[in-house]
Amino acid sequence: MKILLLGYGKMGKTIEKIALDKGHTIVGRIDVQNRTDMDKLTAGDVDVAIEFSSPESAYTNIKYCLEKGWPIVCGTTGWLEHRSEIEALCQEKGGAFFYASNYSIGVNLFFRLNRQLAKLMNGQGYTASMTEIHHIHKLDAPSGTAITLAEGISAEADAIKGWKLAPQESEGFVSITAERQGEVPGTHIIRYDSHVDSIEISHTAHNRQGFASGAVVSAEWLVGKKGVFGMDDLLSNLD
Repeated sequence: MKILLLGYGKMGKTIEKIALDKGHTIVGRIDVQNRTDMDKLTAGDVDVAIEFSSPESAYTNIKYCLEKGWPIVCGTTGWLEHRSEIEALCQEKGGAFFYASNYSIGVNLFFRLNRQLAKLMNGQGYTASMTEIHHIHKLDAPSGTAITLAEGISAEADAIKGWKLAPQESEGFVSITAERQGEVPGTHIIRYDSHVDSIEISHTAHNRQGFASGAVVSAEWLVGKKGVFGMDDLLSNLD
């Protein structure tokens, strides 16, 4: 499989190692300094692109790949105000687009656990809050994973209307505290509090391997397909 890497930071380099270990070929490593190198690639040079760049670059990168006819897997967060436009372009071009806020299989199981707990807690008199901790290089806050978790809670809890980033007033919302510390790959803690007790669930990533491996598996799965996909589609296929 011929892979184009869009974003060549720590995640891009980890994806590269995993892809090469699996026998794939890296046909390009595109970052801010050499973005014009993409113009040298023809449609047949790329089987799939994997995009882990920055919120500022993601929209342009995804649009470029869809217009070229390249399937694209994206894990960049912070650009989702353009998501409906990208999905419409994908359908218009008959392309393939795969987006997830987090590619770790463990995190996606955590998403399911989170929704199940929110359903059980619905109407029981608890307030929900969240803390997400990431490395100091992460540009967006809250994390895309935290937003996905909060959306899962609001989908199951009648009294929750969405999320607010602390310290904003958060009555009726999931309050998300975003912390940036050192090189932390990602920790998400969800807490339910009442006047009698508290319940807490958490997921802690120990390194980037789980995210990178999931992105490569998603790219392998996407090749040959048309449409807009996410981790639920992948996991359902693997069940």
